[in-house]
Amino acid sequence: MDLSNLKPAEGSVKTRKRVGRGAGSGLGGTSTRGHKGAKSRSGYKKKVGFEGGQMPLQRRLPKFGFQNINRVEYKAINLSTIQALTEAKGLEKVMVADLVEAGYISGNQLVKILGNGSLTVKVDVEANAFSKSAEAAIVALGGQAIKL
Repeated sequence: MDLSNLKPAEGSVKTRKRVGRGAGSGLGGTSTRGHKGAKSRSGYKKKVGFEGGQMPLQRRLPKFGFQNINRVEYKAINLSTIQALTEAKGLEKVMVADLVEAGYISGNQLVKILGNGSLTVKVDVEANAFSKSAEAAIVALGGQAIKL
């Protein structure tokens, strides 16, 4: 062992900077924050989108279009999909849980059944909404269109 092998004891060297503990520490004075300005003060928080006083991008761009806050978003499922699902699993009643399990929708989506395709078997279908053609096609075969 010689002087080139010496290392401090485990846990004796602190890695965290202790700022603002006097000039002798090398981190006194401005405490690594530079001079003056909002960023040097305690409690400074920059607002989201703040660009140093320049007009922010979201205020420079024009407003566009109309967003209806009451819009209800449905996931569209066609009769052809219902037909394929009933054939594959042998179902007599197609519920929202069956569509989630098959991977057509996620658990929190609302479902609307549309009339694209055709049904060949009697089936009861549970959904949040139906198009007129889809409802007519389901009822024509003796099934039920159950609105949730």
